Amino acid sequence: MAQDTKRRKGWIIGPVLAGTILLGGGTALTSCSVVAGEATGSGSNAPAAASKSPESKPDVPKPVAVVTPEADAVEVNPASLPVLTVQQGTVKSAKLAPEAGGEPVPGEVSADGTVWTASAPLAFNTPYQLTYTLADANGETTAGTSRFTTVTPPNEANAVMYPASGSTVGTGQPIELRFSEPVLNKADVEAAITVTSTSGQVGAFYWISDTQVRYRAEEFWAPQSTITVDMQLFGVDFGNGMIGNFNDTASFTTHNNRLAVVDNADKMMRVYIDGVLTRTFPVTLGTQDWPSTIGYHVIMDQHQSIPFRAESLGLKPGDEHYYEPVDAKNASRISNGGAFIHEALPSAQPVLGVANVSHGCIGMSPEGAKYIYDNFDAGDVVQVLNTGYGPMYVWDGFGDWNLPWEQWVSQPKQ
Repeated sequence: MAQDTKRRKGWIIGPVLAGTILLGGGTALTSCSVVAGEATGSGSNAPAAASKSPESKPDVPKPVAVVTPEADAVEVNPASLPVLTVQQGTVKSAKLAPEAGGEPVPGEVSADGTVWTASAPLAFNTPYQLTYTLADANGETTAGTSRFTTVTPPNEANAVMYPASGSTVGTGQPIELRFSEPVLNKADVEAAITVTSTSGQVGAFYWISDTQVRYRAEEFWAPQSTITVDMQLFGVDFGNGMIGNFNDTASFTTHNNRLAVVDNADKMMRVYIDGVLTRTFPVTLGTQDWPSTIGYHVIMDQHQSIPFRAESLGLKPGDEHYYEPVDAKNASRISNGGAFIHEALPSAQPVLGVANVSHGCIGMSPEGAKYIYDNFDAGDVVQVLNTGYGPMYVWDGFGDWNLPWEQWVSQPKQ
């Protein structure tokens, strides 16, 4: 375990509760029609028999109730508002409430009295009962009941976002959303998420997988800007019957511009703060067998001390490139594959600025590694040049900036 781990900017989790929004789906809301006074059996939507007036009145058609969702429906999307429509009559009264008790769901009757519509979203995982009274042209009334159940937990979908709301990060930090269920309706999910920035920068989504999407602008975020992510995912259909279960708005800010450029041509790191060269340090990079990737890398997290084990690279004792367990100091992660900026081992200190001896990491002097640890943070950018190896992939950490913008925005959504 790493000791004294520097706190990484956290993830936020959208609440898995009714009242927060996610994806639509579940059982489709269909309709069921019942002619008042003619329903039989014990099923829902069965109005009681019409009362007989003691006075002689002309025969009129009996009201027909059309209820959406249909009686006994399950996995009903709580964002889909129930509707009671009356044919050959009007709505005299209607009440929709949880069967277990609780506040009724508000609703409105149309001007002509033939349609009642719920006017507020429902709760997840809740059985509901709609009771109603209809009136025919003579004023005779009949009553009916319909029951259904909203989406249950196995069909709810959630999401978490990085960076955490309220955090401050570097200008190279993409937005990442991870979903609890695969997203098949990617365009619908994207349409439910709005990203704005005080710098006016407009970005685009790029899907790493069906459960992971990134968002970035064409260029790095402007320094000292605020980025806001409005996620209106309640009731959004992810596909495959999975429904979003929350709405949330999160925002984070960027600090000043910090860039470390590492050039294998002279094995030096040059640190630029707000575009001004402030420090220069000798480094060692990956060997030909374990080359360092070129391109933009974004600092992911930082550790005052973290264990390095050759086994994590698939090496075993006796292998040519195996090394004994070691705890790296002042380490800043720049890839999922295990690349860090860190204090080089004592045996590597003499070759800093001269030769490459690492397994793909950027080794530095104790002073240099501590400077990066102390002055850089999550979201700050490290650019690696001239290693003769390809760029870091989008999915290997935050290699997003290595993908040309034209490819980023042209990704198919399905």
